[in-house]
Amino acid sequence: MKKIELYNTLERKKQEFKPIISGEVGLYTCGPTVYNFAHIGNLRAYIFEDILKRVLRYNGYKVKHVMNITDVGHLTGDMDMGEDKMEKGSKREGKTAWEVAEFYTEAFMKDIKALNIEEPNIWCKATDYIKEQVIMISMLEEKGYTYVISDGVYFDTSKVKEYNKLSHLKLEDLQEGARVEKNDEKKNPTDFALWKFSYPGGRAFDPSKDKEEEKRQMEWETPWGLGFPGWHLECSAMSAKELGKQLDIHCGGIDHINVHHTNEIAQSEAASGEKFFNYWMHGAFLNIEGGKKMAKSDDNFLTLENAFLKKGMDPLVYRFATLQTHYRKPMEYSEEGMKNASKGFEHLRNQVRALGEEAGNVNEDFKSKFTDAINDDLNTPQALAVVQEVLKSDMSSNDKLATVFDFDIVLGLGLGELDGENINIESDEMNTELYIEEGLKSIPEDDLKWIREKAPIRNLARKNKDWAESDRLRDQFESRGYIIKDTNKGMEIKKK
Repeated sequence: MKKIELYNTLERKKQEFKPIISGEVGLYTCGPTVYNFAHIGNLRAYIFEDILKRVLRYNGYKVKHVMNITDVGHLTGDMDMGEDKMEKGSKREGKTAWEVAEFYTEAFMKDIKALNIEEPNIWCKATDYIKEQVIMISMLEEKGYTYVISDGVYFDTSKVKEYNKLSHLKLEDLQEGARVEKNDEKKNPTDFALWKFSYPGGRAFDPSKDKEEEKRQMEWETPWGLGFPGWHLECSAMSAKELGKQLDIHCGGIDHINVHHTNEIAQSEAASGEKFFNYWMHGAFLNIEGGKKMAKSDDNFLTLENAFLKKGMDPLVYRFATLQTHYRKPMEYSEEGMKNASKGFEHLRNQVRALGEEAGNVNEDFKSKFTDAINDDLNTPQALAVVQEVLKSDMSSNDKLATVFDFDIVLGLGLGELDGENINIESDEMNTELYIEEGLKSIPEDDLKWIREKAPIRNLARKNKDWAESDRLRDQFESRGYIIKDTNKGMEIKKK
């Protein structure tokens, strides 16, 4: 395998990536808090993480990717103050917190699909891992890291020697930031909640003391009282449960560094006595309005729907635009900038369309150059420059096409789908995508039904390396008048 260098926030430098288990990678990425739509600044982080996963696989690694869904415990203040965002969303929309979580989870799934972001191997909802979170608090309690105050169970950060090792800030600076959201009962400003009580002291709802509208919808009984988990706790418990010892890479936005990820490390290493993830990677902000970061709290956020879809713009324009800025550099958003990105993306598509339909051989020299770019801390701007070098070279059109398609395994711009439409084939075994050229839109209904039935069966045969069955089904397609071409995206089917 070629050397991959990644910028590790923990060490503040690029380092050669070395997995815990040879040939395999455990990857955990912080997912959405599903109380509202994801904005395009959030989605920039998920694109960067998707590129990371694709780069690792392109280099031959088997990746186990885990992403959380925060459907409880994320308060409006990151320092454990304010209202739970799910409860706030419930009041805003007149739905239950569970309904809000389900709606915005589905919306997030649609967004990442539109951006060609591959789903993780494992989705983790915080509400599905309450048991694991309670166990982790118990472990910390046994080791003397916790204390209880009127509003919850807290982690004592003064007992952690290198609490600031991820942020690299002086401890007094972290404490000063924590004082913005003051809690007089905490022992130290940086202490954080492991478990928040629904009502003072962990008691149950009392109509004589509490207002009806303050009654929580999401709460669980624990040895410490009735309540709900802290935001930081879920990621520690779920990554440990699903990745075990395979704690290679943890990703998120740069806003997670000083609080969320710092607290994850503190509680996880205190509980296990072992290092929590070897590599920490963070994507920079998307800025708007003269350098101001896009954020829901500032009410200046744009969704994929209102920024692109309602304007008739392909969401992949945004993916293309993000790849032109390195993930660790701030990206500026403007409507004019997106219009220019749209023109650039359409130009790239036209360049690929002009190469025809027959792919030849991947040029190994250009592949090596492309790999050097992406393996250098995911240098997508340089990778896109290599794509243009290929398109402007004197190679045959067939080899150019094969080489660009190979690069698109990492870039994820859908360049192999330009002449067709996607038909989703659902089966109990797997989900297959067929790429069918424009001329097949008028395909006979009987043939389309037959293709929908046979395509997943053949794809499953290929997955199981049952080449005899795969070839037998290919012959059936050909006898029916269709030619199959297997691509990295699935089966491409053409009429003879």
